[in-house]
Amino acid sequence: MLAPKRQKFRKTFRGTWRRLAVKGDRLNFGSYGLKTITHGWIKDREIEAVRVIFARATRKTGKFWTRIFPDKPYTKKPPEVTMGAGKGDVAHFVASVAPGRVLFEIDGLNASDSRAVMKTVASKLSVKTKFVSKAV
Repeated sequence: MLAPKRQKFRKTFRGTWRRLAVKGDRLNFGSYGLKTITHGWIKDREIEAVRVIFARATRKTGKFWTRIFPDKPYTKKPPEVTMGAGKGDVAHFVASVAPGRVLFEIDGLNASDSRAVMKTVASKLSVKTKFVSKAV
């Protein structure tokens, strides 16, 4: 799973989502991409599942880019533990995304194949997304 090599703090606050994405909101590398419509946290396991889908789809021709990284620790307390006694242990890492953020890009496939791959990818994610393409 993806995780940061170093962190300044081991556990972080949850944070709030207040705005649309201002960075990473345009396609930079590929011809087609997947953009979020809603706020959310994307888990490291979801990103790994998507990576496997892209690797299989672009094996012969094509290239893909992952534009997000899970750098936020997500803590969880074990089951049947009473309230109090501090914050839970880090369970996994998440990438915090705002609406308008481009998550993944793909190139080297035609439009219909890219759309089919992105539809499969979207089913693995916990946020609502839309298919975007570069204006030619």
